[in-house]
Amino acid sequence: MTQGAILIEAKGVTRILPGIVPVTLVQDIDLKIAAQEFVAITGPSGSGKSSLLYLLGLLDMPTEGEVLIRGHATAQMSETERAQTRLADLGFVFQFHFLLPEFSALNNVMLPMRALGRLSPRQMRTRAAELLAAFGLADHMHKRPDQMSGGQRQRVAVARALANDPPLVLADEPTGSLDSVSSEQVFQLLRDLVDKNGKTVVAVTHNLDFAARMDRRVHLIDGRIVQDRAAAPPPGGTRERQKTG
Repeated sequence: MTQGAILIEAKGVTRILPGIVPVTLVQDIDLKIAAQEFVAITGPSGSGKSSLLYLLGLLDMPTEGEVLIRGHATAQMSETERAQTRLADLGFVFQFHFLLPEFSALNNVMLPMRALGRLSPRQMRTRAAELLAAFGLADHMHKRPDQMSGGQRQRVAVARALANDPPLVLADEPTGSLDSVSSEQVFQLLRDLVDKNGKTVVAVTHNLDFAARMDRRVHLIDGRIVQDRAAAPPPGGTRERQKTG
């Protein structure tokens, strides 16, 4: 594990869907993820990858155990407190971008900032424009999602995830619906978030090539972690990291 402050921790986390026949999504998960890690969550379909990500992101709550964000226990938080934690500390990128179709790219990126309420309208607009420009979308910020390519829409989604400058980005199959060129572009964006911007990125992926290029791989089978190992460094040694905050 990369040395640094622990940003997120799962302690004995189990999630069981109730019913006539209860379904266990994940079981007895212990996991620590530190600052500036690039972590792949892998496993076969139905292994609990996305379920674990949603638990880490406070989009679902464990049946047993606890998720801590920056050392703060979340189980006893009110829903309002959890929502504020999601807005301030977590950014989300999904396989299908979930941009609001009636809004421009600029307004989609501004949505988390409006929800958090820390910036003025002018500051929100400026930050959203800067994020889109950084991802090569300066000429597309006033377009609606249906006027952009799949790769462009996913770059907007990454910009939206960074709107409130969270330390941790959680991505669920962020390249799963893209062609190979767009997939590589989005992967490099996530790689740069870690190497150049000091973010932590945790991504569920079926792409084993991408997983091998990430810093750490957590592999699940039947809802349990069966392997947690660092990836091999690239030729020439350890990746150089430039932390810029």
